Amino acid sequence: MTTRRIDKPWGYELVWAESDLYIGKVLFLRAGTRSSLQMHRQKDETMFLSKGRVMLEFPDSPGPGDRQVELKEGSSIRIHPGTRHRINAVTDSYLYEVSTPHMDDVVRFEDDYGRTG
Repeated sequence: MTTRRIDKPWGYELVWAESDLYIGKVLFLRAGTRSSLQMHRQKDETMFLSKGRVMLEFPDSPGPGDRQVELKEGSSIRIHPGTRHRINAVTDSYLYEVSTPHMDDVVRFEDDYGRTG
């Protein structure tokens, strides 16, 4: 398979594996940028922080201590379908994401780059 790069306002995604069952990507976020506040109806994803530092927002979590989760290098987290979340890059960061192959399953609630709606 040939890898493909998808440029994003916050950095890029590098798709390195893709099948009918799963997709593997590297996400690069520049320091000080963040992804949309979003959720996925079907997509089930797990992220592993390879390099950098990110804060994940989960605004609907019941406990205030669960609404922001810091990922440090070597940490991973699973994000279930229906979970509203956002990635904030504290430093330049590289995340490996493995998920179900629902590439277009994104519902955006807020976006710094005008991509909501």
